Amino acid sequence: MKELLRTNDPTLVAFILALLRGEEINCFEMDVHMSVLEGSIGILPRRLMVRDADLFRARSILRDNDIALPER
Repeated sequence: MKELLRTNDPTLVAFILALLRGEEINCFEMDVHMSVLEGSIGILPRRLMVRDADLFRARSILRDNDIALPER
């Protein structure tokens, strides 16, 4: 699996998950339960992971919807 995006914004995570599921791309959200360790203040980012084969398509979908991706 490859990291698609890392963010602290839960609404952005929900939007991206909806976009990818709409295109039938499986996406796994990592670090969801880290808020228990940090005290629920939202400083630890969540990571969205996709299969290696879906990474190019997933990035294209995010670019088409004006979601900025970090430069790699």
